[in-house]
Amino acid sequence: MKFGKEFTAQMVPEWQEAYMDYGYLKALLKEILHKKQRNRPHPNGTTVNPGGLKRKLSLYRAFSGLTQKHYQPLSPSEHDIDHQPILVNSVVKDGYEKYETTFLMAAEEGGEYELMYFRRLDDEFNKVDKFYKSKVEEVMKEAVALDKQMDALIAFRIKVENPTESFDCSVEMTHLASDVAASTTALSASTPRGVKLNRRVSMVIEEIKEDSSTHHGQLDDSGDDKGDENQTTNKRIEVHKTKKNFEGIKPAPLEVLNRVQLNNTCETPRSTIKGFIQSPTELKFTKENLSKVEEKLKRAFVEFYYKLQLLKKYSFLNILAFSKIMKKYDKITSRGAAKAYMKMVDKSNLGSSDEVTRLMERVEKVFIKHFSNSNRNKGMSILRPKTKRERHRVTFSMGFFAGCAAALTLALIMIVRTHKIMDHSGSSQYMEIMFPLYSLFGFVVLHMLMYAANIYFWRRYRVNHSFIFGLKQGTELGYHQILHLSFVLATLALASVLANLDMQIDPVTKDYKAFTELMPLILVLIVIAILLCPLNIIYRSSRMYFLTCLFHCICAPLYKVTLPDFFLVDQFTSQGQALRSFVFYICYYGWGDFKQRQSTCQSSRIFLTFSFIVVVIPFWSRFLQCLRRMFEEKDTMQGYNGLKYFLTIAAVCLRTAYSLDEAIGWKVLAWVFSISTAIVSTYWDLVIDWGLLQRHSKNRWLRDKLLIPHKSVYFSAMVLNVLLRFAWLQTVLNFNFSFLHKQAMVSIIASLEIIRRGIWNFFRVENEHLNNVGKYRAFKSVPLPFNYDEGEDKDE
Repeated sequence: MKFGKEFTAQMVPEWQEAYMDYGYLKALLKEILHKKQRNRPHPNGTTVNPGGLKRKLSLYRAFSGLTQKHYQPLSPSEHDIDHQPILVNSVVKDGYEKYETTFLMAAEEGGEYELMYFRRLDDEFNKVDKFYKSKVEEVMKEAVALDKQMDALIAFRIKVENPTESFDCSVEMTHLASDVAASTTALSASTPRGVKLNRRVSMVIEEIKEDSSTHHGQLDDSGDDKGDENQTTNKRIEVHKTKKNFEGIKPAPLEVLNRVQLNNTCETPRSTIKGFIQSPTELKFTKENLSKVEEKLKRAFVEFYYKLQLLKKYSFLNILAFSKIMKKYDKITSRGAAKAYMKMVDKSNLGSSDEVTRLMERVEKVFIKHFSNSNRNKGMSILRPKTKRERHRVTFSMGFFAGCAAALTLALIMIVRTHKIMDHSGSSQYMEIMFPLYSLFGFVVLHMLMYAANIYFWRRYRVNHSFIFGLKQGTELGYHQILHLSFVLATLALASVLANLDMQIDPVTKDYKAFTELMPLILVLIVIAILLCPLNIIYRSSRMYFLTCLFHCICAPLYKVTLPDFFLVDQFTSQGQALRSFVFYICYYGWGDFKQRQSTCQSSRIFLTFSFIVVVIPFWSRFLQCLRRMFEEKDTMQGYNGLKYFLTIAAVCLRTAYSLDEAIGWKVLAWVFSISTAIVSTYWDLVIDWGLLQRHSKNRWLRDKLLIPHKSVYFSAMVLNVLLRFAWLQTVLNFNFSFLHKQAMVSIIASLEIIRRGIWNFFRVENEHLNNVGKYRAFKSVPLPFNYDEGEDKDE
């Protein structure tokens, strides 16, 4: 793979604009190469020069002066200037240090092209260097905040384990000296194994080392052994140093607990209710609170370490890119300027800053000691989760079950056509009862196929959906896994349908009629059992993630609303018919005579009532989520969004009422509310959720940034969204086709809504990704457990 493609593939998607524009600089080098090729002498001794750079160099630029004290030549040295093609200087402008390259060969033939190249090269480097410096400043501020959090955590631990005892320095010093003298090597190692010390002594040692490294910027390596001969001497020196350090440093001051409070992040129903009634959050020193604090701080350290990894990768990739582009320049021009320029790069913030590396080392040590019980393997596996590898067996199984599903579908069509099942007297009964039962699996499989397609195109166009959904690195499912699961479910459902038909047609197997009717229920129970299975099988982490989001949706608005939660509710709003089918399962097998394939559900008032309720539940949950976000985020747009879902609830209820009782009053109300809802929802989809229809954008009627290069795709998606939004017209106008049963028509309309939702998913997440790109937002915001009283800190 060429470096340009590899460079693009390894970029942090949200920081693409902050990377060096390698493609443009490479294009400038090609212009230089073409210019030199045109100026090469021909065999007859003449040269062909069609002209220099068309755009003339400006003679109206401000004169920079002959003696500027703020210019500091970095390379080359003064006595070497005549032999170097470039001179790189650092200049302070607007309070920020920038780098400028003076091209000393501009008077040569074609030198204007090279001068233009170095100007753009400087612009790119200054952009990268400035961005890197700003991000380093951000992580350094966050490191200071984490230092305070760790001080509070250590004090909290002491208070929990010794609620009545005071922290006696002399007693702790005695324990510390004896333990250090007994096992210096084990204590000085970053990942001690098999060493169990008194918890209180361990805290003192960690506090000393961490405080020393924090203030002095270096690690305490005084415990390293120089050899077996000096081991005893080193132990004495270590005890002496530890005593000396202990005298000047106050270990784990408990007074810090007087200035902190536990943050109430309203992540549970109980905390939400307490926050709503403004109940004061007391700092209770219990083991339960300690475990919660440790878990939150653990997540904060993991996310902070991930930030440092991205920054280190950003620095390395850009330095490598500048090295590559300068090597190409030297190869084309044979000037030897790469060494001088890369010397400047190495001296800049981008090349010489080692704060990120030192922070990574400290985070590793602190995390291993405090959050993984000094087990380095366990700690590093959490900080650096392994990338999930694609397995060939998943691809093979996916293809195998896809073939099985296709073969079973063909067999089903042939059996229906050969035996003319639809012409039998029981075909109407089959469509009214069995078809809704099996159509549930069709809706689920179609939704999974659309989601797999979304993942494929998100990856193709570098949409960071894993970050947007907050998926745990290394456990997220790819489109291969989603397709595998969908084809397995489709195969099982189709096999159940064929077995049902075979038992019904074959006179020998008609004796198993009870088992025949129970086959759909058995399959549903199997799927639910797998979904709820606590064992670590069949993508357990993804199943738990789904169930957690589902529970948050059911309990809305008691949980803080996140994007995965309301995104999942939006999926259920498009699965209204599937929810009705699930309710039909309960009614048919609970109160119907399934052995005789008899059901009174359609005439039951309870079932009809639940037909209203079950379809409205997702919209109601979404409505409550919007209300919570409106009050919590003070965002009036969420109020308008909630009003949209409230109108949708009314429209769905009226359409359902009209489908059950075709009265003129229900029809008029269904028309009015459905048209209003469709117009508002369509506008919201295109303008708010997708960010399109911007009149003054660079791409007219779209948006400034587009990930798909073909604009026709966006216009086609908008047209499809409008058409499919009005698919409810079939419910009101009662389109009837002689070759389609009513249940089949309802299933087709429901499938069109699922397809519309799949299209909506891609552009909704794409727009969210572009918003993150515009704000360079590549990290999750993790709430910290403690809230410091800054006023008292300032007084100190």
